[in-house]
Amino acid sequence: MSAEIKKANRGSLTMMQLVLPLVAENFFRTLVSSIDTFMLSSYSGNAVAGVGLVSQWVFFIQVLFNVICIGSGIVLAQYLGAKKSNEELNHIAKAGFSMTIVAALAFMIIILIITGPLLGAYTLEQEVRDTAYSYFIIYGGIGVPITAISMFQTRILQTYSYTKQTLLITIIVNILNVIGNIVAIYGIPVLGIPATGAAGVAGASVFATFVGNIIMFFMIRNRKDIQFKIFKAPKVPKNVYKLILSIGIPTAGENLSYNVAQIVIMAMITSMGTYAMQSQVYTQTIVRFVFAIASATGSAVQIKVGYYVGANKKDIAHKKVFKYSLVATSCSMILILLVNLIKSPIVGFFTSDPAVFELTKQLLIFSIYIEFGRSLNLVYVGALKGAGDVKFPVFYGMLSMWGIMVFLSWFLGIQLGLGIIGCWLGIGTDETTRGIVMFFRWKGKRWQKKSLV
Repeated sequence: MSAEIKKANRGSLTMMQLVLPLVAENFFRTLVSSIDTFMLSSYSGNAVAGVGLVSQWVFFIQVLFNVICIGSGIVLAQYLGAKKSNEELNHIAKAGFSMTIVAALAFMIIILIITGPLLGAYTLEQEVRDTAYSYFIIYGGIGVPITAISMFQTRILQTYSYTKQTLLITIIVNILNVIGNIVAIYGIPVLGIPATGAAGVAGASVFATFVGNIIMFFMIRNRKDIQFKIFKAPKVPKNVYKLILSIGIPTAGENLSYNVAQIVIMAMITSMGTYAMQSQVYTQTIVRFVFAIASATGSAVQIKVGYYVGANKKDIAHKKVFKYSLVATSCSMILILLVNLIKSPIVGFFTSDPAVFELTKQLLIFSIYIEFGRSLNLVYVGALKGAGDVKFPVFYGMLSMWGIMVFLSWFLGIQLGLGIIGCWLGIGTDETTRGIVMFFRWKGKRWQKKSLV
């Protein structure tokens, strides 16, 4: 089948063909992440707290790379829907990749310089600080270029609808990661290999991601319909860089604001004690399984809406997104209720500390409130981004995150003394109100005037 035929039929892929591999990929990533947390908890509870703390900064950095990855994906999806030429499609990929490399190298240098002063701003036990430092330097600093390239190549494959392939790569990468973590945490005494703790875990993650990059490189190279020629393509026009950034900056801005707000809230939680930090990490680890479906649906909706808008089928997109949201929200609610029914053995899998055990169980109850709003956000914001309507979610999101989530977390958690429970109430109120607003934004059809082609 020729590249042109594949391109013409790409928009006809069903939502199930897009979303099922993404759901499986999210679940597998979450499963392996949970195994990592469990293995670290058997090594040291303080190690869990330290890695959990800097993991937010790692995600913060990944959000910045998503400025390029998401921008490239949205533009590329609409170009595919509009059946643009192969040269125009390659311009998008080449521009995005070039910006990714430059940004990754810059962030690597910055992280290596600021990690010490950054951690000095937190009130931490020494073991927590040492663990956070070694993990962030290796995975968040040295590993940044490898992670950035992985994110970009994954976005390219998914936008071209190769979601089954990204699932396979995720499985391979995470199996390697688990094997590396086992060696890092438990060592191999027979061979004289000692346990290296969080530093080894970080190194295992970097190595596994590197292997994944090699696999994706050859996968992209061997698929003739994917236009991604870095060295043999004509020079990219400057307006292509501007187009990607004009979409990517405000689009990723919503995620960026959310993550910064989460970092501020985590700083509040650190003042509540290490047990509160551990409960936060364990609860987040568990609920990732819950919103895996909504997250995958949001990613698939963004791609699908981009195809529809590029092909000028906006009315079809408008109707279908409501159905997608209903399915995603229903799945999230069913899963979080099931988790609460069997929460004691689940939490017991991670910790035997009575204080952490009871607090984590309480947080899971309040997660019902959070997951309802989060499922709405993930789908409707994904749809709006896919359509090119990026400014409204960003500006309203920033207002809500700081005016509701951070403010209420501070007011309820610190001022009224509700602790971490108050923080989760603030997060849930932000997610729910923002999800409802995004629903009405999509229903109002203003996004139909925002297409890129």
